Amino acid sequence: ILGVRDIHADHAASHIGKAQGIVTCLRATPYHCTRRKVFLPMDICMLHGVSQEDFIRGKQEKNVRDVIYDIASQAHIHLGHVR
Repeated sequence: ILGVRDIHADHAASHIGKAQGIVTCLRATPYHCTRRKVFLPMDICMLHGVSQEDFIRGKQEKNVRDVIYDIASQAHIHLGHVR
């Protein structure tokens, strides 16, 4: 938008966008679960033994929190790349 032509700025913007997308997905999870939809990566859910139904039922056990933590950690890694 600003006409900046810099590969480093493009790289930073890419990571910021990825982090924002991950955070938006996490923030929207309770809303989507009320509509019986789960848009979280199933490979991470399966790693912790969590099903889509666990999210839909609103379970808050440690393994469910671990899934959220792992996904949020990916956003944090992207922000680290930006810095």
